[in-house]
Amino acid sequence: MSNPAQSSAVAGRSATEYRIEDLAHASGATVRTIRAYQDRGLLPTPERRGRANVYRDTHLARLRQIADLLDRGYTLASIKELLEAWDTGRGLGGVLGLVAEVHGPWTDEQADRITRAELNTRFGGSPDDEAVAEAVELGVLEPIPGRDDEFLVPSPQELSVAVELYAAGVPLIAISGHLRELRGQVEQIASRFLEFTTEHVFARYLGHRPPTDADAAAAAAMVRRLRPLAQQTVDAELARAMRTFATRHLRHHLGSDTPLTSEASIPMRRQVDLPPETIRSVERLVGPENASAFVAAAAEREVQSRTLDALVSSTNEVRQITQSD
Repeated sequence: MSNPAQSSAVAGRSATEYRIEDLAHASGATVRTIRAYQDRGLLPTPERRGRANVYRDTHLARLRQIADLLDRGYTLASIKELLEAWDTGRGLGGVLGLVAEVHGPWTDEQADRITRAELNTRFGGSPDDEAVAEAVELGVLEPIPGRDDEFLVPSPQELSVAVELYAAGVPLIAISGHLRELRGQVEQIASRFLEFTTEHVFARYLGHRPPTDADAAAAAAMVRRLRPLAQQTVDAELARAMRTFATRHLRHHLGSDTPLTSEASIPMRRQVDLPPETIRSVERLVGPENASAFVAAAAEREVQSRTLDALVSSTNEVRQITQSD
């Protein structure tokens, strides 16, 4: 009858074992990287057998988890916190689910591909290397390794907008400049929405670092529920603003002299009749062309003076009351 300890040892040795070079090949990491992860405590200590270290499937799985989290933008320090929580039994399934949910697509739009020839055709027919380089820098186009004549288009809608603007006569340099400006403004909106939802919704789930498995799973479900809200809100507000400003621009370009400013910033105007003798006196003083500006400045100065007088009077009354007490 076999010894249980011997059976356990045989079973352990039958599992996949790796030398560090084999582990590097299987995981895609370099030997130097694996050793650096060991020094940082990101990898379990390998079994020492003679003069060699022996790694197992658990090490390979851990390396793949680290690579995945790095691809999602996590630092090695934050990855270590997550992995330590998992190793101490707090669970990591919910956290990885939350990571996947946040990193997932925030739009139903599907990426597409376009060849360089198709790109040239859609933008006037002539090659423009500078414009293509600008589009790559902005992320509108992404090079495909090994395919110099083809690009990935993460947002076909965004590219279509650029095509329509170019066809309408907008230069490519103006389109890219507008996109840079717009992107900065939209990033501010996204940042504010995340701050808002974190404060009022996600703070209760993210109180621990890292969060518990259950809280992370609940937060992931909430992300799925709230994911469309940001775009729906921006769509509705953009439609409202475009309706307001497009109407105002049309009125202006059809002959109105109203300046193109927001309604909130337009001061209320009222026609005030002054005695003819007063107007003639002002015109003799500053000239007919400056009469309106002079009257407006004089009125503003009088309003400010009376405001200051009222403030001084109020302050004196308070002092008198204080002294009498």
